[in-house]
Amino acid sequence: MDLGLKDKCALVMASSAGLGKAIATEFAREGANVMLFSPFEEELKQAQKDILAETGKEPSYFCGSITNAEDIKKLVEITVAKYGAIFALVNNTGGPPAGTFDTFDDAAWQNAYELTLLSYIRTIREVLPHMRANGGGRILNSTSSSIKAVLDNLILSNTFRMGVVGLAKTLSQELGKDNILVNVIAPGRIGTARIDYLDKVRADKAGKTVEEIQKAAFAGIPLGRYGTPQEYGKLAAFLCSAANTFITGQSVLVDGGMVKAI
Repeated sequence: MDLGLKDKCALVMASSAGLGKAIATEFAREGANVMLFSPFEEELKQAQKDILAETGKEPSYFCGSITNAEDIKKLVEITVAKYGAIFALVNNTGGPPAGTFDTFDDAAWQNAYELTLLSYIRTIREVLPHMRANGGGRILNSTSSSIKAVLDNLILSNTFRMGVVGLAKTLSQELGKDNILVNVIAPGRIGTARIDYLDKVRADKAGKTVEEIQKAAFAGIPLGRYGTPQEYGKLAAFLCSAANTFITGQSVLVDGGMVKAI
């Protein structure tokens, strides 16, 4: 299938590693002009090299903080100046710290809000004028399987990921007239550094090894394994592509059948 992404501009947040890098790689494979973003410049340089080597298409990058409004403004300005109107925006960020309700003070809640929800609001606000002027676009918000079934010891993530769903669903209604499709993509257990961290937290809390925790996790996934970042990236690329013309306002899980909720 031709996804119609050749020479279209795709901005992928938190894309120097993990799921963001995997999504950016799939965009580049489809011929898109990709802008990477992360606070880690050395990782961005390596991601740029890796994506070029794998796809033959070299992305650009901008180094900054996803919680800094001025950095986001500059990012969008530079992206548009280099590639023209942004066709696809992928909102993505690392998750807030693990812990229960009694673990966190006001500062922790505020930081989680700015990282997990407000950052998405700010990037959407900046790209919308360009998408509208260009006759449409795609916005994809990466969250977590917790939007369907909350995860233990992750109250900050559980709370603000649901806020992203409400944001996306509302925007799908407001922006349909502008031919801007807005969706949510939610990973279950995908083999990334974030999952490694969470498995280590669970293992320490339970007094078990990481291998024991992973074995139990595999047993709860019908496909019997963690997903790969590449599998996640391929679905993201489709939802953000010109081939997707009628899917909007939806939350799609990539979880190997793990979540049993309907």
